[in-house]
Amino acid sequence: MKKGNKGHILVVDDERSMREMLEIFLGREGYEVAGCASAADAMTVMEKGPPFDLVISDINMPGLTGLDLLRQIHEASPDIPVIMITAYGSPDSAVEAMKLGAVDYITKPFRIEEVKARISAAVERRKLAEENVQLHRLLKEQFSFENVVGKSAGMRKVFDVIRRVGPMDSTVVITGESGTGKEVIARALHHHGGERKGPFVSVNCGALVETLLESELFGHRKGAFTGADSDRQGLFETAEGGTLFLDEITETSGALQVKLLRAIQEREVVPVGGSAPVHVKVRIVVATNRDLGQEVQSGRFREDLFYRLNVIHIEVPPLRERREDIALLVDHFLGRLAERQSRTLSSVSPEAMRFLMDYGYPGNVRELENIVERAVALSEADVLTPDLLPETVLRSPAPPPLSDPAFREGGTLDTLVDAYEKNLIEDALQRAGGNRTKAAALLGVTFRSFRYRLKKYGITEDEP
Repeated sequence: MKKGNKGHILVVDDERSMREMLEIFLGREGYEVAGCASAADAMTVMEKGPPFDLVISDINMPGLTGLDLLRQIHEASPDIPVIMITAYGSPDSAVEAMKLGAVDYITKPFRIEEVKARISAAVERRKLAEENVQLHRLLKEQFSFENVVGKSAGMRKVFDVIRRVGPMDSTVVITGESGTGKEVIARALHHHGGERKGPFVSVNCGALVETLLESELFGHRKGAFTGADSDRQGLFETAEGGTLFLDEITETSGALQVKLLRAIQEREVVPVGGSAPVHVKVRIVVATNRDLGQEVQSGRFREDLFYRLNVIHIEVPPLRERREDIALLVDHFLGRLAERQSRTLSSVSPEAMRFLMDYGYPGNVRELENIVERAVALSEADVLTPDLLPETVLRSPAPPPLSDPAFREGGTLDTLVDAYEKNLIEDALQRAGGNRTKAAALLGVTFRSFRYRLKKYGITEDEP
């Protein structure tokens, strides 16, 4: 057995020369290899030993055949890929092996380089599947909060605010670019509200004309206007005991802002066409993709309403500033789509993930979700590959680290280059799962050179 770190492979062949040749070759390639002369021995080894990343088995063996072994492996450990070795001129055996679940087959005599490529692809696929399972578990356990996904520093701050103010009744302002998931944050606040038993009610203030929006929010009395054939309860009352989410709050008129201010201050609303106020107990959460402070300065938003609303402020960072969340979000969307559609993707190829990591996402999380949903709709396999991504993603150059202070505040050529190099190194480490050797390979530099740069920029990563 030759020890390595690229994967654990079991070779099963009754021909000693073939078995030993593969053991030696694979050991030199960096794999940890075990060999068995029969299918029965292989099953014993698999039951006792650590899990294998790949099994390579000859089909024609005395006693239990390779196909028998394939059936047992598929029944006991269906996630372990199996490559079958067939004799020249045995197409029926190869077809049968593929029907039973083999991921590939090799025909004797074979070229060693061809075998190398097929083994590498099978092991990589196994590792991607394992990483996907681990990522999904990690996503549920550590980086998901009431359907909000992220592990970046910016999102951890958001989680912290939700935990602390969720049970309170304080008014909250959520700001962030379009598509960052402000309503998802609002729903998380609502569901983290402890004893809050009322509903979550959402209204887009920019989607309705002023007169209709006023009636929607405050309700109306019979005869208040043409078509008002009966009294109607407004959304403030509908959300009693719960949360009223006012999206695009800056799209409201000055007149409506006065009425909103009164409703929030007095905890009561006056229906359109009515005179008697109606008491309401509801938490107000508002959102906007604009700078509220600038809106106040320009006179488009009332200063008194701004201060009444801006008790708690949550800023949702754009996706380009939290790239470490992209892989988590992709897995989250794949899992959610799996519940709605029969056709699913179980993993993402390294090449596709690189494109997804490098894209700028002007539409933020909403755009990423659409990209993943498109890939699922177009897929015919279980791996998300680059051909399933839109041209805008494939043609987009890697963006500069605009969130780095050196780029925001200016600097010399040396500081800008250093900032960009540091960003590339951190990105490579992220894509390599913290593995320094893999990260160095991704950047095309030696491990020694990569380690020097880690020290230069004060980046500390433990080898997984």
